[in-house]
Amino acid sequence: MIYLMNSPVLTRYGLWQFSPLSVEAARHLLQTTAFTSAIGHDSTAELLSHLLDMPIAANRIQVELGSGDQAVVFRIKTRLPEGQILTAGEMANIPYELARLDWLGEA
Repeated sequence: MIYLMNSPVLTRYGLWQFSPLSVEAARHLLQTTAFTSAIGHDSTAELLSHLLDMPIAANRIQVELGSGDQAVVFRIKTRLPEGQILTAGEMANIPYELARLDWLGEA
């Protein structure tokens, strides 16, 4: 299963791989494989919809990656002030990256 997440959460103990992913590679991966959105905020889903050129729904669910699972992660690269909620336009103007998170198995 592929999940789309807004943070690189390690959901279990084990070995992980976290690596950069271009917008084009993320778009290709999500367009060619079924995925589940775990994006918890409407503004993040709106920005990702624009970046990836596909509809992304906000879907505040808990995810636990298992064997063979992976995630495309949208990660803001700065610490926001406590309680600050950004619009999609504001998020587009701060440093962020896309990455791929893979659970490789038990340590």
